[in-house]
Amino acid sequence: MDAERTDKAIHYVSVPVDQPVWERTPMLAPLVLVATIEPDGSPDVAPKHMAIPLSWQNWFGFVCHPDHGTYRNLVATGVFTVGYPTPQMVLQTSLAAAPRASDGSKPTVEFLPLTAARVVEGVLVEGCHLHLECELHRVIDDLGGNVLVIGTVVAAHVAEHALRSFDVDDSDLVHASPLLAYIHPGRIATVADTVSFPYHLGFSR
Repeated sequence: MDAERTDKAIHYVSVPVDQPVWERTPMLAPLVLVATIEPDGSPDVAPKHMAIPLSWQNWFGFVCHPDHGTYRNLVATGVFTVGYPTPQMVLQTSLAAAPRASDGSKPTVEFLPLTAARVVEGVLVEGCHLHLECELHRVIDDLGGNVLVIGTVVAAHVAEHALRSFDVDDSDLVHASPLLAYIHPGRIATVADTVSFPYHLGFSR
């Protein structure tokens, strides 16, 4: 019995923390498209993976660099939108990741299917299974040169086929409408098969 435990023991390697530890092992994250409006009124769309709900209520946050157009735009306008792309939207998501041209423009955004946001002054990327429209709540800076942008969700739109209901089990819903995940660094995955988490009796959030 002891020998069996030894064979299955996990041996850990300590990695230096003077460099980002996130680069040393695959990390699962969402992949979202953040859209803002440029000073000239044109749309900008950029993919982000350090993005997450920040409360059980409707606050959403993502990490950005203050030199990025996304950050400059949302500070200037006070709003941004978020789209959760589907696995079929890998090409569009890749186009959103293209660098800017020498004149500061982002021509690849012209190839994205965009529609006007319903509440804030912005755009939504068509095809996403979830859209969030956000007003800037606050910015937390001094995170190693990056910032955490926190927005208040003022409107949300879910594709009908991806909307949870009492009539459809969540596992069937995800299987029919798979989710796109980002595996840092530089990989993606399609999540289609899920099982219920075995919560302990009496657990509460």
